[in-house]
Amino acid sequence: DGQVLDVDTRTRNALLRGLRCLGERGFALLTGRWRSLRHLTANPSKIGDIVKAALVLTHFEHGKIA
Repeated sequence: DGQVLDVDTRTRNALLRGLRCLGERGFALLTGRWRSLRHLTANPSKIGDIVKAALVLTHFEHGKIA
């Protein structure tokens, strides 16, 4: 049987779904645009910097920053 969730839990779940959706869409956009990110093999401490740079370039490309 499915358990009925209270309104606070349903609200929290909806917020988490919305945030996860944004993250997944952003990752899909980055990996679609920057094919090199699909099979990235680098030092884990450097991957964050590489993805940040790709994100800045993507924002620039889409006119989000000037």
